[in-house]
Amino acid sequence: MIPTQFNPAEVESKWYKYWMDKGFFHSEPDEREPYTIVIPPPNVTGVLHMGHMLNNTIQDILIRRARMTGKNACWVPGTDHASIATEAKVVNKLKSEGIDKYDLSREDFLGHAWDWTEKHGGIILEQLKRLGASCDWDRTCFTMDEERSESVIKVFCDLYEQGLIYRGVRMVNWDPSAKTAVSDEEVIHKEEQSKLYYLNYQIEGEEGYVTIATTRPETILGDTAVCVNPNDERFTHLKGKRVIVPLVNRSIPIIQDEYVDMEFGTGCLKITPAHDIHDYEIGMKYNLEVIDIFNDDGTINEKAGLFVGEDRFETRKSILPELEKAGNLVKIEDYTNKVGYSERTDVVIEPKLSAQWFLKMEHLAAEALANVENDEVEFHPKKFKNVYRHWMENIKDWCISRQLWWGHRIPVYYLPDGSFVVAASDEEALAKAQEKDSALTAEDLRQDEDVLDTWASSWLWPMSVFGGVTDPNNEEINYYYPTNDLVTGHDIIFFWVARMIMAGYQTREEKPFKNVYFTGMVRDKQRRKMSKSLGNSPDPLDLIAKYGADGVRTGMLFCSPAGGDLLFDESLPEQGRNFTSKIWNAFRLVQGWEVADIAQPESAKVAIKWLEQRIAKSQTIINDHFDKFRISDALMEIYTLMRDEFSSWYLESIKPGYQQPIDKVTYEATLELFEKLLKVLHPFMPFITEEIYQLLKERAEDDSIMVAQQPEIIAIDEDFLRLFEEAKDVTAAIRNIRQDKNIAFKEALSLQVIGDATKINQSCYTIISKLANIEQVDFVKEADTSAASFLVKTTEYAIPLGDMINVEEELAKMEEELKYQEGFLKSVMGKLSNERFVNNAPEKVVAIERQKQADAESKIASLKEAIEKLKR
Repeated sequence: MIPTQFNPAEVESKWYKYWMDKGFFHSEPDEREPYTIVIPPPNVTGVLHMGHMLNNTIQDILIRRARMTGKNACWVPGTDHASIATEAKVVNKLKSEGIDKYDLSREDFLGHAWDWTEKHGGIILEQLKRLGASCDWDRTCFTMDEERSESVIKVFCDLYEQGLIYRGVRMVNWDPSAKTAVSDEEVIHKEEQSKLYYLNYQIEGEEGYVTIATTRPETILGDTAVCVNPNDERFTHLKGKRVIVPLVNRSIPIIQDEYVDMEFGTGCLKITPAHDIHDYEIGMKYNLEVIDIFNDDGTINEKAGLFVGEDRFETRKSILPELEKAGNLVKIEDYTNKVGYSERTDVVIEPKLSAQWFLKMEHLAAEALANVENDEVEFHPKKFKNVYRHWMENIKDWCISRQLWWGHRIPVYYLPDGSFVVAASDEEALAKAQEKDSALTAEDLRQDEDVLDTWASSWLWPMSVFGGVTDPNNEEINYYYPTNDLVTGHDIIFFWVARMIMAGYQTREEKPFKNVYFTGMVRDKQRRKMSKSLGNSPDPLDLIAKYGADGVRTGMLFCSPAGGDLLFDESLPEQGRNFTSKIWNAFRLVQGWEVADIAQPESAKVAIKWLEQRIAKSQTIINDHFDKFRISDALMEIYTLMRDEFSSWYLESIKPGYQQPIDKVTYEATLELFEKLLKVLHPFMPFITEEIYQLLKERAEDDSIMVAQQPEIIAIDEDFLRLFEEAKDVTAAIRNIRQDKNIAFKEALSLQVIGDATKINQSCYTIISKLANIEQVDFVKEADTSAASFLVKTTEYAIPLGDMINVEEELAKMEEELKYQEGFLKSVMGKLSNERFVNNAPEKVVAIERQKQADAESKIASLKEAIEKLKR
C-alpha cells in the first residue's frame, strides 16, 4: 500500500542508512574520471546554520550529479579546530567551574580542550547527514588530526627554509578578549558615532598651548611627540620646541612631517607610537620613545602612571574630568568614524607592538593573482575577480602566530643564548641545536609558546586531506588533486580561498581547484544578516522536521543566484514541501491506474513522444546551467518540467477515462519517463526520488537511483516541440472559452481551423481533442457566425457555440471589452504621438508601446468582427 502522504522523516532515515550501508558515498581511485570537492570545514564546535544549509546543499547537488554522469565522485568532509573560537569556549567552561586557564599547565588545558572537542566536535557533520549530504564519511578529516598537523608543521619548516617566514616586532591587531594577535582580514570595520576631544598641550617654557584633536583621550598617557606639517604656516613658530603631555607632565618634542593632514582637526597630531600603526611608523622614522600603556587584556598598566588596572574604555570616561580640572579639555564634538572589531570576539581591536611570526606574501600573491586573472582558477560569478585583485595587489605580510594554546604549536625552539632552530619534532630540534652546541640537552630547549593562525592549517586543506603534503607523490593526491569545484561564501575569499590558491602553487605548483562558486549570504526578508540576537535565524533541523530535507533543499535554491544574497522566508521551504507533495501525488495517480492489454490511443502516442523530447530539451538546458554554475536556474527547469509538463499536461494527455483502464504500452512508457524525470531531479531531491524509484518496480539490492546514470539525451525535434506548444495554447484558449461561457467540460465541442490546415501537426489535434473535449476538428475558410474565435500565433481558431450562449449577454460583454480596448489603445497612442517620448525614451520602451498598439488593434478588429457576426 502506498501511503496517502509522503512521510519525509521515515523515508529520509531509511534511505540514508541504505546509502551508508552500501558504501555508495565512498570513493577510491580507479580508471574513471575523478570529480572532487572538499568541504569548507566548519568549526569543530559549531552547529548547523542557514549558511551551511545553502552551501552544503549546492555541494551535494554537484557531487550527486557527478556520480550520475559516470564520474568517480569524492566529497571529503571534515572540521576545523578554530583556535580562537574553541579556546574561548573552553576558557568559559573552565571559568564556570571556577578554574582559570592560567592556573593550569599547557598540557592540562589542552586535555580539557580535547575533551571538549570530542564531546561537541562532529555534531555539525551528523546534522549534515539529515540534509542528505553524500560525503565520503570514511575520509572525515580534522585540521588537528595527525596527518593534517604533520602537514602544517612541514609547510612551516619548508617556508622558513625558503626564507619566507620571519620573526619581527610589528604593530599588530590585538584582540584584548582572546589575548592574541589577529590578521588584517579578521578585523571588521564598523562605522560608529564617536566623539572628537580637543585637548591643550602647554608649550614647554611658555604660556602658550597647542591644541590637538583625538578620538582616544586615554592614549595621551603614551604620547611621545606632537607632529605638525612643515608646510603649515600656523605652526612655523613651533619648530624645535617641546610640549608637556597633560596629567603625566612628560616633556615631548614637536616634530614636523608631511604625513599630517593640515585640514584635519587642528592640524596638530599627537603621536602615540605604541598604539597606532601610523604613529608607529612616524616613531620609527624619528626614533621616538615607545610607551605601551596597555596590558594584554586592554587594561591600563604601570607605564601609564595613572588609572592603572582600569579598562581602556573606563579610562576614556574617567580621564575627562581630570583633563577638565587641569584646564586641558577645550571642547568635545560628535564625530563619525570607523572602528576595527575582532571578527571572532566582537571586541574593539587594539593596535599593539608585538613580536610575531610573519609569512612574506608578495611572491605568493603574485602567482595566485595571475592564475585567477587568466582563469586557470575560475570564479563564479566573475565579479569577485575584482574584489580578489584589489586585495592581492595590496596584500601585507601575514601575521601567522597567535597567543593561544589550542592549535598547531609553532615549531621553533629557543636555545639558552636566545638563538633558535626550526624543526618538525623535538628530536630534530635537539639535533639541530647540538650542531651549534654539542653540550645542549633537550631540557635546554624551549619551544615557542604561540600557535599558528587557524587559516595556516585550512589553507592546505585540498592537499592535506589526501596526504599530499607529507607524501607528495601518493596515489590519492595524484588522482584527486587538483579538485574540481569549491563552494564557499564570498566572505572568506581572503581568509581561505586566496590562501588555498597560494598554498597550491607554492607547495605543488598546481591550482587547488578549477572552479570557485561563491554563494551569497542568507538574509531575512528585510535584508538583515541572520543572527540569534535578532531572532531571525530559524533552526535548520526544525525546518527539516517541518518541511522535509527535500523541501528545505529546494526551498533554499528557489531564489539563490550565484554570489547574490538569499532572502529567506519560510514560504520557500513550504513551496519545496508542496512540490514534494505534487510529485508524490503524481506517483500515486499513476500507480492507482488499472492496466489492460488494450489499444493505445493516438493522443497517448503523441504525448509520450512529446515528453521524451521535452525531457531531452530540459536536460540540455540543465547541463548548460550547470556548466555556468546557475544551480538555481537548473532547479527551476526541472521543477517546471515536473510540476507543469509532466504532472499537468502529460498526465492529463494519457489519463484514462473515469473508471477506465489505461493501455499497457502507455503505462509502461509512463513509468520509464517517470524514472527519467526522477534521475534528473535526484541531485536536488535525493530522498523522494529514491523512494519513488524503488516503488516504481522491483529492484536489485544494489540498484539505487543515486548510482544510476543520468538519462541519455535523445535527438530533439524542435519543430515538433514548437507545434505541441501551439497545441497547448489552443487547448488553453478553448478552456478559457468554456469558463467564460459557462460550458461544462462534459459537453463536447467542435473546433474550426480557419485557413492553413498544416499550421499544427495533425497528430497534435488528438491532444487538443483529448484535453479540451473536442469531438470534431474542421478546416474551414470562415468561422461560423455564432463561433467564439481566437488567435494562436498566426492561426485563427473558432468554437461554434450555436444555442449554447445568450446572444444579448454575449454582445454586451463584447461591446464592453471593445470599449475597454479602444480606451487602452487611445492611451497608448497618446504616448506614441508624443515626440519627446518617442525620441527620448529607450528604444526597448518604445518598442513595447508599439507592440501594445498592435495587440490592441488586433483585438479591436477581432471584437468588431465577432460583434458583427452575432448581430447577423
